[in-house]
Amino acid sequence: MAQQATPEDFIDNPEGAEELYERFAITIDKGQEPLRLDKFLVARIENATRNKVQKAIEAGRVLVNNKAVQPNYKIKPADEVVVYSDKEVVGEEIIPEAMPLNIAYEDTDILIINKPAGLVVHPGSGNYSGTLLNGVAWYLTQQNKQITEDTLPRFGMVHRIDKNTSGLMVLAKTEKAVTSLAKQFFDHSIQRTYMALVWGDVKEDAGTIVAHVGRSLKQRKLFTAYPDGEYGKDAITHYKVLERFGYVTLVECKLETGRTHQIRVHMQHLGHPLFNDDTYGGDRIVKGTVFTKYKQFVDNCFDMCKRQALHAKNIGFIHPTTGEEVFFDSELATDIKNVIEKWRGYVKVKGIPE
Repeated sequence: MAQQATPEDFIDNPEGAEELYERFAITIDKGQEPLRLDKFLVARIENATRNKVQKAIEAGRVLVNNKAVQPNYKIKPADEVVVYSDKEVVGEEIIPEAMPLNIAYEDTDILIINKPAGLVVHPGSGNYSGTLLNGVAWYLTQQNKQITEDTLPRFGMVHRIDKNTSGLMVLAKTEKAVTSLAKQFFDHSIQRTYMALVWGDVKEDAGTIVAHVGRSLKQRKLFTAYPDGEYGKDAITHYKVLERFGYVTLVECKLETGRTHQIRVHMQHLGHPLFNDDTYGGDRIVKGTVFTKYKQFVDNCFDMCKRQALHAKNIGFIHPTTGEEVFFDSELATDIKNVIEKWRGYVKVKGIPE
């Protein structure tokens, strides 16, 4: 039996836009005779050629029972065959452009980039240039002068963060790394911690938000939480309070799943939208009376942090080549750090409200 899955099933997408890669799974029928894997896939996948299938298998983009195999592997009943596509759903050409990149770590397989707020990750409608991937493409061509725009290797984007979210992203430099990292995201084994400043005094010191996340039925550009699971995809966010300022709270969020706008939607669902999140209601005074001096203080805070106060603090995963667990951490973005200090000073003078 063959089962077609959507791109969203394959690529985990914390706080980002649409997914890049496709995935489909095939469960081998009970009556299937032993047959070479490459021959089987050529017969089952539309427009597939023996050469392309063999290259995909050799690159580790075809897994049988969760493991990479050789093209001559003979399938048997009940085998689970998963095929990863290297075709991008977003078809815009990525043209190399020189730009500064804050590279936290690099080796032959991966790039860890500390993305600033305001930088779009991938070219798309209205953003055909000046994106993070345009800069990464230029960076790779500078590393190897033999690389041209036509032969630019496929560096893999296995997750995204929003334009106005700062922090760490991992990008794959090889097909093997793409497959390994994408599978870890799909299996929810990637460790990711975000720091967020949210409105209000979060009641519990720690907790877990379990509510499906999907597109709003009223406004298609927005996402919403569906706690009864009637729409969207399952989403789980673990949170912990780090510091309380009465009117706002600094929280740590750990993603168990990675749905579009997950943290922003989940915290709004909890009644605590992210500070200055103009999409989900955090760009106004949510907590506190609207007195002139307090309003002026909040407006000054908005000016200091002109976007949702959300930062991808760290990321950990199994290295695609060494098989060792690696972990990367980043400093909190300056604008968020400054606005936290401002709130800290405010409550020190005024006192934390009851």
